[in-house]
Amino acid sequence: MRELVKMMPSESELFDLSDLFKLFGDSSRLKILFVLKEGKELCVRHISECLGMSMSAVSHQLKPLRDAKLIKSRREGKEIYYSLDDEHVDELITIASIHISELEG
Repeated sequence: MRELVKMMPSESELFDLSDLFKLFGDSSRLKILFVLKEGKELCVRHISECLGMSMSAVSHQLKPLRDAKLIKSRREGKEIYYSLDDEHVDELITIASIHISELEG
């Protein structure tokens, strides 16, 4: 039993993990992550057009994703382009999608 307790993440790690999963709990943010997963790198206008959301709504949702390092940005002239931060974010989305499809299956 003690070995199981030793394997538990710290309270701080659990808190951070909980915060990460909360970000996935919003369908607008999930839509943005999915479109970036497929589109690779898009500006706010393109994300907005793909999702039928206003540019301000998209921008509002990008901030917490960027703060959590789920997405990254780069500036090209006046445009800012967004993409998934790394392959781990892609893997999280893919694994969750597989899990859901198995539940429905």
